[in-house]
Amino acid sequence: MTYTPTPTDPNATPVRINLLSDTQTRPTAAMRDAMARAEVGDEQIGDDPTVNALCARVAELLGKEAAVFMPSGTMCNVAATLVHCRRGDEILAHPTAHLISREGGAHAALGGFQVTAVPGADGQFTPEALRGALHPRSRYEPPQTLVSVEQTANIGGGTVWKKTALDAVTTIAREHGMATHMDGARLLNACVATGISAREMSDGWDSVWLDFTKGLGAPLGAAMAGSRDFIDEVWRWKQRLGGAMRQAGISAAGCLYSLDHHVERLADDHANARALAGGLSQIPGIVVQQPETNLVFFDPAGAGVTGAAMVAALRARGVLLATMDGRIRACTHLDVTQEMIEETLGLVREIVRTA
Repeated sequence: MTYTPTPTDPNATPVRINLLSDTQTRPTAAMRDAMARAEVGDEQIGDDPTVNALCARVAELLGKEAAVFMPSGTMCNVAATLVHCRRGDEILAHPTAHLISREGGAHAALGGFQVTAVPGADGQFTPEALRGALHPRSRYEPPQTLVSVEQTANIGGGTVWKKTALDAVTTIAREHGMATHMDGARLLNACVATGISAREMSDGWDSVWLDFTKGLGAPLGAAMAGSRDFIDEVWRWKQRLGGAMRQAGISAAGCLYSLDHHVERLADDHANARALAGGLSQIPGIVVQQPETNLVFFDPAGAGVTGAAMVAALRARGVLLATMDGRIRACTHLDVTQEMIEETLGLVREIVRTA
């Protein structure tokens, strides 16, 4: 993901509309107040009541036995693979999945795992493609031990894995003795978009996590859930990775607040994404992938403006977004209003008109 110039450039126009990512959200005043009032203790020894409450809440939400609070979603993915797999094992995932494309090769560097890409449209592979990627167990090939999906599929356009497809993946994995892991960075976006509960969406998956720093608007944190034995082993890797956070209840309080107040409002982000996509679609030459959730991918090349030029022109006007894998990605979130969407569309029209 690239953008020009960087937000830290002292000569850059101040950012007024931040469509770079839903990670750009700032904690609200009410969330900050909840964090300031949080009851805390030593998280590492299980003595932080707010962290404990968050873990219990997430385990219940996802229908699992236990959960653990982690600093980030990336750390959830890394710890999960380190528990599920052994050195030399093979993980199957979509080529655009975060654990392949955005985690610095951590799974190979730390675990010695081979991650094999299973291709498919819009960030998802089909059950048939998964079956095609499987091979007989033999001494000549790596043990295939884990299948991972990303809900929603970020680079695929924020697309939602259908429940039937998720069930098919877990069925195939079980048939072949493989564990299953769901990168749930935007899982609750998928739940709000479909009306399917997080528990139902996660049913059958051995591990799944939620990110609180994206549409939910918390400043940091993710929580991963699974069986008690699995979470015990994740804790071992959390310790090895340096992740014990001591009085982490301050952060966990923001996450709890987000679950109470920021889940249903994800529908507003989806509506703003549809409005942005609809407006862009009306500009001749701009090709838009219609959003299923809060991510809008578009290509302005047909309108005579390259993606890089469009991003730079918008940045000069105080609008921040990014190019990603050859297209522009705009991400709606808690700090983006309907008025900002309309202003952004007006600026895009102006840039195309003067190109």
